[in-house]
Amino acid sequence: NTLIAEKEPNLIVCWGGHSIGRDEYDYTKKVGYELGLRELDICTGCGPGAMKGPMKGAAVAHRKQRNYLGRYLGISEPGIIAAESPNPVVNELVIMPDIEKRLEAFVRAGHGIVVFPGGVGTAEEIFYLLGLMLHQDNRQQRIPLVFTAPESSADYFQSIDEFIGLTLGAEAQSMYEIIIGDPVAVASSMLRGMQRVRKIRRDAKDAYYFNWSLCVPREMQSPFHPTHATMAALNLNDGQPPFTTAVNLRAMFSGLVAGNVKAEGIADIAEHGNYQISGDAKFMQAVDQLLRSFVQQGRMKINASAYTPCYDIVR
Repeated sequence: NTLIAEKEPNLIVCWGGHSIGRDEYDYTKKVGYELGLRELDICTGCGPGAMKGPMKGAAVAHRKQRNYLGRYLGISEPGIIAAESPNPVVNELVIMPDIEKRLEAFVRAGHGIVVFPGGVGTAEEIFYLLGLMLHQDNRQQRIPLVFTAPESSADYFQSIDEFIGLTLGAEAQSMYEIIIGDPVAVASSMLRGMQRVRKIRRDAKDAYYFNWSLCVPREMQSPFHPTHATMAALNLNDGQPPFTTAVNLRAMFSGLVAGNVKAEGIADIAEHGNYQISGDAKFMQAVDQLLRSFVQQGRMKINASAYTPCYDIVR
């Protein structure tokens, strides 16, 4: 049973890229190890890279403490599970019907979220979560959120932070903490966050095992089906409420994930050419810079050396 009643908040969702270097992978294991020493369980997208490292690190820590009930929960969806099999550490696997339900499951089941460097899939997850937290009905939801990377990848979250500031504003930037090169600080922050989550859930008379009080608006529940028409129709212009901007940016990143790794997206690109992404000049410049950095750092897909972009920026 994935939803365990009467269990104290301790499930940490870890997001990050499947295509990461050895330094970043080792760092995810160290963070997972420190989380495991504090009796925190791990939930990821169940693939390789930053989805495997925290589970592996936590598993070692749990065994050292004779904790044989550690949970390594993987949450996936049909398109992703067909492209990437679960990593061998996963001991619970849940396959949701689509990306939107998968993202909702992460946020409702988890008690805190740690984000490692990644590509467009990680960006999609970040903007989904920030969009939820920016919604007017979720103002009381303070989900512990940490962005972390080794010293060698500090520039990654500097770029992400600047992009969030430009597109969503200072309020969104206040919703997370950036910790560089310090696994102990990450784990300590999450442990403190569990205490806050416990108090918030008790005060709201909400369950520990599932965040029932979280509002997920319909536009974030309805599946986004990336096609050339839907990608071109995204409103990526300045002057919108931050929540609306986050929803549209999440959809854009979701479409790029499909074009990179999902069979139907790859076939669509092969038949009709690249997705066309358009908007006002300021947004498009920021999007272009961020996506170029992902390509240059080999973060778009596992076989990064052979990567061909599935999108064109229309200014």
